[in-house]
Amino acid sequence: MYTLEREQIVHISLAEAWDFLRNPGNLNQITPDDLDFQIISPVPAVMFNGLIIEYRIRIPYFGVHKWIAEIKHISEFNSFVDEQRLGPYSFWYHYHELKEVENGVRLIDQEYYEVPCSFAGRLIHFLII
Repeated sequence: MYTLEREQIVHISLAEAWDFLRNPGNLNQITPDDLDFQIISPVPAVMFNGLIIEYRIRIPYFGVHKWIAEIKHISEFNSFVDEQRLGPYSFWYHYHELKEVENGVRLIDQEYYEVPCSFAGRLIHFLII
């Protein structure tokens, strides 16, 4: 299993950060452009535990894939998880955490994932992911 962790500080209030992140429609704004990310299922303005979202995502060199995720473990103004139900990874668990700091909010992302295809998957991970 692989782990990817990233942090960044945004200079806004905790309430503003949470308000932005709890709206699933905003996911496209924070996804890298080269993934050509598109939400294809209807989504509410505010996420809830058990929300299933269907996306279409372009993986460089591998084409377009359907991705279905479930939103789980929501702790308002603190954290939530999106977990892949169907998609290009064998396993995908993405933990999002918000921490109020002196200059704004620290956004913490922890992604735990497994790539398919054994040796070929490990090679793809090394070269692309």
